[in-house]
Amino acid sequence: MLASKINVFSLACAIVLAIVHTTLAQNTPQDYVNTHNTARSAVGVGNVSWNTTVQAYAQNYANQRISDCQLIHSGGPYGENLFWGSGAPFSGIDAVNSWVSEKQYYNYTTNTCASGQVCGHYTQVVWRSSTQIGCARVVCNSGAIFIICNYYPPGNYIGQWPY
Repeated sequence: MLASKINVFSLACAIVLAIVHTTLAQNTPQDYVNTHNTARSAVGVGNVSWNTTVQAYAQNYANQRISDCQLIHSGGPYGENLFWGSGAPFSGIDAVNSWVSEKQYYNYTTNTCASGQVCGHYTQVVWRSSTQIGCARVVCNSGAIFIICNYYPPGNYIGQWPY
């Protein structure tokens, strides 16, 4: 009986550690860079690289959102995408993929979004002149996830094409 309880406990610990490891493994600088670069490559835009100064800015702002987890832009000197999610251990890859999913609403020919849709997160991800990123992820007091990516130089200028 004791042996089966120990086995069940060991199995539960292994599952928790696997989930935590998977979540942490999807929040490295390289994960953010690779996911951005996959989207950028799909439209012929050069790669982004990681910038520790931009990352420090993102981390500082993410830390400020821990208490409320609100999607309020920082108003800082960089381009910016924000992500909020609850009910799952959302990763940086999840955040970038959610921004990239807006591609379906973006019309390059007219440089517009479909009526009633949002695509500005996507256009920032693929903005040709934004070549450096820094991102951060925090777990808010509510248990929700807040993720921010900042872009240098910023993009998403009205009337300009992203690429």
